[in-house]
Amino acid sequence: MKKGEIAVGVIGDTVFPDHGYIEREDGRVLIRHAVPGRVVEYRITKRRGDRGEGTVLRVVAPSPLETETTPCIHTGICGGCLYQTLPYETQVQLKEGQIKTLLQTAAGRPFVWDGMFGSPMGSRYRMKMEYSFGDAVQGGPLTLGMHKRESHYDIVTTDGCRLVHEDFNRILRATLRYFSERNIPFYHKLRHDGYLRHLLVRRGTHSEEILADLVTVSEGGYQAPPEGSPFTREPLEIEALMEGWKQCLLALTLEGKLVGILHTVTDSVADAILDQGTQTLYGRPYFEEELSGLRFQIRPFSFFQNNADGAALLYEKVGDYVGDTGGKTVFDLYSGTGTIAQLVAKAAEKTVGVEIVKEAVAAARENARRNGITNCDFIEGDVLKVLDDREELPDVMILDPPREGVNPKALRKLMRYGVPKIIYVSCKPSSLARDLKGLREGGYELERALAVDMFPQTSGAEVVALLRKTENR
Repeated sequence: MKKGEIAVGVIGDTVFPDHGYIEREDGRVLIRHAVPGRVVEYRITKRRGDRGEGTVLRVVAPSPLETETTPCIHTGICGGCLYQTLPYETQVQLKEGQIKTLLQTAAGRPFVWDGMFGSPMGSRYRMKMEYSFGDAVQGGPLTLGMHKRESHYDIVTTDGCRLVHEDFNRILRATLRYFSERNIPFYHKLRHDGYLRHLLVRRGTHSEEILADLVTVSEGGYQAPPEGSPFTREPLEIEALMEGWKQCLLALTLEGKLVGILHTVTDSVADAILDQGTQTLYGRPYFEEELSGLRFQIRPFSFFQNNADGAALLYEKVGDYVGDTGGKTVFDLYSGTGTIAQLVAKAAEKTVGVEIVKEAVAAARENARRNGITNCDFIEGDVLKVLDDREELPDVMILDPPREGVNPKALRKLMRYGVPKIIYVSCKPSSLARDLKGLREGGYELERALAVDMFPQTSGAEVVALLRKTENR
């Protein structure tokens, strides 16, 4: 085995989230974006002793598991939907086995596995997409969609995506056509010139309300592309440009109802969307969605689960783990727009949500008011600091952190409160596995866990874990 070597092999065992191994006489090679049983041509990119890492160059033969014959037209090109060639039942079984193994290793002791639950919708389930403007090849025409697999710069126009309702694809196509016809430049991440950055689209599964938000640099932050660029170097008439885009969307025939068209500006050099000012071009700056009998107002950058029916199932399982909350106080940390806190509040004496995003806290308070929930407080602030100012301690603590898990300092502080029961909701099981080790050191043991497939066709899944404080710690 040597770096740069090109070989052909069969992917065998897989581990969460999307890694697999090719066994060789001289060792084993780790492959990303792996489907067990696939025969692939790969290049060795790293080597240490009898261990290596490889990048797939092409699929030589599909896995015997790959029996779905009509995958998305973007399969293998954009970065998502690794498992769409597998029957859905096979996807669930594969991810369940990977997650159980991951948690068993992290827990260090036996626990009750309550199973993995499939999503009620296997496709067209996503309620939010953040598309990027760019080009598919350097100097090529404008594209709008998702990053090409293994690329930080190339953008694939994903207007045939099956994870979203067709309304998303219609809005994407119309937006791309509108700005392409006017030769408007995209923001170039290396040169820091151009204008168009992202298109954010959100759509309620049950309400069918749609929000579209165009993200650009500000008028003052705009720099024309260099000489020789295929895009215009003329000064941009921003007001007229936005009015034209608005009318373009309003002219579309959509199955849902377009309730808001927004324009957000950010001059940050980071690729992530940073809201430095949002203007409502049409309608209102939020859409609404119903979940488990409650109605939620969702703004462009508010966190809300991307799979509505999957979320209802997920929160039902969270409620089962929380158990009887009569007369008890429940803290929901990293509470977002307050979905879990409000659902738990139906049975609890009191719930308290803590969230650092100001917009999300405002939305949570408004949602609780509209839903008639009076025993639920929402606090804006860092989890690491907020609890120090609280005299009351919860009987149950729910953690629903971002993908990267709980900050280690915050985790150590949370464990010092000695709450009898912690429910950990994780959208990235590998982060949960890491945090389980820290929780064990603080005297918390994993008692039971389950998974909900919130992300069909992809390698992702959501996990709910119940941890209890041990008597001798």
